[in-house]
Amino acid sequence: MIDKRKFKDTELSLLGLGTMRLPVKTIIKREANPMIDYKQAQILVDCAIRNGINYFDTAYMYHAGKSEKFIGTALSKYPRESYFLADKLPIWMCLKQSDMEKIFNNQLSRTGADYFDNYLLHSLDGNNFNKCEKYGAYEFLQKKREEGRIKNIGFSFHGTIDDLKRIVAAHKWDFAQIQLNYLDWGNQNAKEQYEILTDAGIPVIVMEPVRGGKLADVSDEVSAMFKKARPNQSAASWAIGFVASLPNVVTILSGMNSVEQLNDNIATLTDYEPFGDYEKNICFNAASIMNKKDIIPCTGCDYCADCPKGVKISTIFAYYNEYKNGDISAEKSKEKYKTIPIENNASACVKCGKCAQHCPQSIDIPGWMHGGIPHFFDK
Repeated sequence: MIDKRKFKDTELSLLGLGTMRLPVKTIIKREANPMIDYKQAQILVDCAIRNGINYFDTAYMYHAGKSEKFIGTALSKYPRESYFLADKLPIWMCLKQSDMEKIFNNQLSRTGADYFDNYLLHSLDGNNFNKCEKYGAYEFLQKKREEGRIKNIGFSFHGTIDDLKRIVAAHKWDFAQIQLNYLDWGNQNAKEQYEILTDAGIPVIVMEPVRGGKLADVSDEVSAMFKKARPNQSAASWAIGFVASLPNVVTILSGMNSVEQLNDNIATLTDYEPFGDYEKNICFNAASIMNKKDIIPCTGCDYCADCPKGVKISTIFAYYNEYKNGDISAEKSKEKYKTIPIENNASACVKCGKCAQHCPQSIDIPGWMHGGIPHFFDK
């Protein structure tokens, strides 16, 4: 059975199931796909439950708004007290204060839940937190907790260190969710974020431990380094193991979309032995090798997928990164790019900036669409 860690007066499974990348019926390259394969995804949930996983995370926009309904349906066969359900308030979708109530009630309806164990202010940075404060979002969640609709209040974070310090100081938080992996330990200040939260006594839930799959599908050079140290472990297990070695991490959310991925993560976090300096240094060496490549730090989360012009942003970035990673040749990458209709390729970008506002990785998407992308694909 999966290891558990203490959270307040209960225990959470060290591995949680994120529902942003569930199995789908049709392959839509990277962009958010509402066609969840209920049969395969239910198998995934059942396998998770059998192995002691009790934490399930969803959000209002995952799978184009279909994730909440799926996970509510999938968990309905189990006693409500046997699992933890987490959901999030997308403050950027609230055009007025009353929209918070409307979205929250819709989430209860979609999931069929009477309450959420953990509820988060979603994807906070300075601007989103300003809006939360303007609308009294924290006070709104406190009210919901008094009504028995929420048990724990937290936030997920994608801002600067100064933003995080301000958010932590502003209210009393039960937990926080951050992007943390051995690549972003230095690249995106994950180390400092973790330390700020730990010093404040705020338990950490981790998202993107495998960086949207990037740390599971590594280069031959990195793979050889991992295999030399631990021949029988996958690259993904190194990424999961690094995060699990941090004592203030209570749950690691992995966007698993197959039983094979799930079983690999379960094996990693069953009777888990934390990494020592030797294993951690191997991870840091892997990150150093990856950082030498000119790769766009896209995880395929598709928060940018509602582009007003329909630009296939994450698909374009994926084709570019495949070449930069050495997975395919430049010619093959360009052939794949040509399969994207011209009305959806980089030339359709009008620099409105909507995508960049929602990008958790702070990628200058318009800059890439008008700079590096056409320079590479059109030359």
